[in-house]
Order: sequence, then C-alpha cells, then structure tokens
Amino acid sequence: MITTDKKSCNIVADLLIAHGICNVIISPGSRNAPLVMALSRRGELTVDVVIDERSAAFIALGLSLQSGKPVALVCTSGTALLNYAPAVAEAFYRCIPLIVISADRPQEWIDQDDSQTIWQQEALAPYVKRNCDIPAHLEFENGKWVCNRLVNDILLEAVNGRKGPVHINVRLDAPLNRTAEVAADVNRVVRMVSPSTELPTAEARRLGTLLASPRKVLIIVGFHEPDEKLNRALAKLARLPNVAVMTESIANLHSPLFVSRIDSTLCRLSAEEKRELAPDVVITAGGALVSRFVKEWIRSIDNVEHWHVGQTHTTVDCFKHLALRVEMQPAVFLRQLASAMQIHREPSAYGERWREAAAMAADAHDRYMACCPWSDMKAFSYIIPNIPAGWNLHLSNGTPIRYAQLMDCSRIHRSDCNRGVSGIDGCTSTALGASIAYSGTTLLITGDMSCQYDLGALASQLVSPKFKIIVICNGGGGIFRFISSTSGLPELEKCFAVGTRLPLRELAEGYGFAYFEARSEEELYKSFAGFAECDDKPAILAVFTPPEESAEILKGYFQPA
Repeated sequence: MITTDKKSCNIVADLLIAHGICNVIISPGSRNAPLVMALSRRGELTVDVVIDERSAAFIALGLSLQSGKPVALVCTSGTALLNYAPAVAEAFYRCIPLIVISADRPQEWIDQDDSQTIWQQEALAPYVKRNCDIPAHLEFENGKWVCNRLVNDILLEAVNGRKGPVHINVRLDAPLNRTAEVAADVNRVVRMVSPSTELPTAEARRLGTLLASPRKVLIIVGFHEPDEKLNRALAKLARLPNVAVMTESIANLHSPLFVSRIDSTLCRLSAEEKRELAPDVVITAGGALVSRFVKEWIRSIDNVEHWHVGQTHTTVDCFKHLALRVEMQPAVFLRQLASAMQIHREPSAYGERWREAAAMAADAHDRYMACCPWSDMKAFSYIIPNIPAGWNLHLSNGTPIRYAQLMDCSRIHRSDCNRGVSGIDGCTSTALGASIAYSGTTLLITGDMSCQYDLGALASQLVSPKFKIIVICNGGGGIFRFISSTSGLPELEKCFAVGTRLPLRELAEGYGFAYFEARSEEELYKSFAGFAECDDKPAILAVFTPPEESAEILKGYFQPA
C-alpha cells in the first residue's frame, strides 16, 4: 500500500481499525496531510470531510451518540484543535467516546513564531479522559513501541469504564507529502477484558431492606440512551407500592407507571402535598437533570438520603444530600435492586399518589393548552404529538428542551439534547451527525438564536433528505424572557433577547432545503403536513411566534390555578 511515510500516522490508522473504529471526520489542513493520507487510503474506514472544526466535532458527537461507537476526529495544527473544545466537553459529560487526533509541529518549533504553533498537547486536558503526545521522530530506541503502546492505551481508555473522549497529539515534520510502500495491519493490538460487575447477592438484599416500605423511594432518571433492560428494571420497581419513578423527556424510558412530565406535575402540587410526597430516599441515574423544579425541591428537603447510580468521574452531589455512590451500570444495579425488594411489599400509597398527581397535572395541562393562544407553547403542543412514528428527535438548548419537558414524549422513538454542558453551540451539527447513523428521519427542533449559532452545519455535504429542522422564530433568545435572572432586566432586549437576522427562506434555497413556514395555528397544521411528507430533500419549517406573549404564556403555565 502506498501511503504516507510517517510511521506514527500509520500506527494510528492500523490501531483505529483494529479497535473497531469505522468513522473518521477530518477537516482540511496542511500539517495533518500525513494523517489524512494514512486514514483515507484505508478502505476499512469511512472518511468524511467537514471544513469547520467546531461543526465537525459536534457532527462526530452526534454520530457516536446514535451509532454507539467511537468516532475519530482529525484536524491540523494551531487553533483548529481549540474549535473542538465545546463538543469534547459535551462528550466528556455525556460519556461519548470521541477520538481526537490533532496534527502538531515538532516540539522545537513551538513558541518560535512559526505559523500555526500553539501548545496543543494538553489543550483539552480538563475534558478528555486521557491524552498523549507522539513525537515527530520515532527513530530512537523503542520509538515505534512507545507510539504503539500510547495509542493502544488511549483507544482502550475511550471505551472502557466510564466512556469518553481522548486526545492523540501527533507531531509531524516536513516534508509532509512524502510516501512509501507500507504494509498494513502489522501493529501490535492490545485488547482488554472488562467483566460485567454485579453486586453480591447479600449486598443487594441488604440495600433492598434499607428501601423497604414504609420508606418512600423516589427514582429520577436524567438524559440516557434507550435501554430496554433499564426500562424493565424501572417498571418492576415502579410496581412496588412505596416506589415512584420520574423520567425526563430525554431519558428515553417510557411506561404508564412513570411520572414523565416532572415540571408539569411538581408545579401543580401545593406546599402540603410536596411535604407529604417528599421521599426518604431519592435514587438518581442518567445524566444531568433539566428540571430546575425537582432539583430545587429535593435540595430543600431535610433528612432525605440520595443514592447516585452510574459510572462517574467524580462524586456527584447535585442535591447536596448524597449518601451512597454506586459505581455500576444503572440497568444492572436497578435490576438487582428490583429483585431484592420484591419481598418488601408492606402497604404504601406512595407510588400511586405520584401517579395520581401526574394524571391531574396532565388534565390541567390539557385545559391550559385548550385555551392557549398562538405562542411557542401552542406550537409545541401540536408538534410533539404529531411527530411521525420512528422519527428521532433532537432538541436545542434554551426553550425547546424545556417545552418538550412539558409534553407527552412517550411516542417519540428517541429524544436527545446536548445537556452534558447545555450549550447552544453545535445543536444542528449534533443532530446532523446523528442523522448519518440513523436510517430513519432525524428531526431537530431549535430556536432562531441556536440555529444562527450553527449555520455552518447547513453547508455540510453530509446533509441528506432524512434530516429535518423546525426553527422556532420567537425573536431570538426566548429563554431570556422567561428565566428570572434576565427577564426583569432593562437590558433584556438590548443584551440578551437580541433578535436575529436569520433569512431562513433564503438559507433554505441556497443550501438546497425545502422551505415551509407557519405564523398561526392553522398555518402550522398545513405546513407541518407538507414538511413531514417531504422526502426528496432536507427540509426547514420556520414557525414564527410572538416573543413577549410566548414568555408570558410559559410563565402563566407554572402559576397556581
């Protein structure tokens, strides 16, 4: 095989393939030319090109999220690497395995006023599980062995234990375009066996006894990938009389036994009802919670005991009541716990009372929607239940994820949002990346400010007819008109909800998207039907809603009846 003569680049290519990595997203450059040669000339790898490194990293994140497999990123030297940082931070807090590979100058040229030279080797250190620096010359004794060992170690780290991003910084000297005849697949591969961990039966029974009725147990699950085993374990627990299960819209866990609209339910409870429904033990699993209501409520409860289940990089004490950290897969632990608790069935109305509260909240929600004028809320109340079966849903941060929390999302095939660090950057690219790995339709619901932040994704060659976007055009930054920290400030319109200059019709035409729009409830019914049926090109639906009225309607939703 004729490829680059850089030994380090060929070692990286061999080991990516050996460790089962199939997808590589590169951004063009000069210093990374040897890496591009080594990877693009290997038929085992699917190599796609995304010019903008920030968008490329979020596309890789979405692709890894949907496929469940690591995705490699390759960039040139200099600030290119720094553009990966937002997506890498998101991947770190969501346990998504990205393999960041950056080309770099030889060590001796750093800080010598040579072009595109910055300190790269630990530039992403706070947000990767591990990083390594590969020298430009491997001719020293054991040079190839060191490179092989470092790359093996990095790739194993990405997918074992708590999964997450890793960084390989590859120093390369000129000439960068020199080739040689190279034998593929000659590099040593290090494997790793990680046996599944279960609690000893005696320990599971002991913990089950600690949660026995009449103790009130509340289980809350944040963002999570679909997991049928976890779903079954939670449903089994929810059948116990003293257990209630709450799931967020992006937990991707569904059962009639679950309280799935947390904010809607909590905001309609009286102070006395909240005291009566306060748990003795709260168990959390999954990622960070969207619901501000549940976080503030649990923090305010005296003497509640918090157990957190999952593989974490640190002690997570979000409620300030942490008593037990369970470093296990939630599906395994909760299955064992459900079995251990089956013998503890003393009378309790705790679970049933929560389900009654959720049912009453759903009725109140329907009444509010029936009287709700045209607004963000009204638009979401139509869109969410009418998303066709089998579509995957991505939500941008800001108001879209918060509105989705209030709706019944149980019919949606899969829901995701970048809640690792909750940034608005990269939402479009993440959804686009996920659409590459999903055979069905991927729908992104985003705000006009979030959409404008990531317009580069629309230009990607990876966009296909199975990618659709709904943009809620509510004057930009609608969340700032709702949250208390900004909604009352005189600078609101000037500095926060600043509006956008977002020519969506022209953008759609320029980038080859079908365009639909709605400015009323009636128009939304008609436009959504055409938008959903469009299958010959990607599509954008612009939904125009009144900014101030939408904020007031959302505030009114949470007011006592």
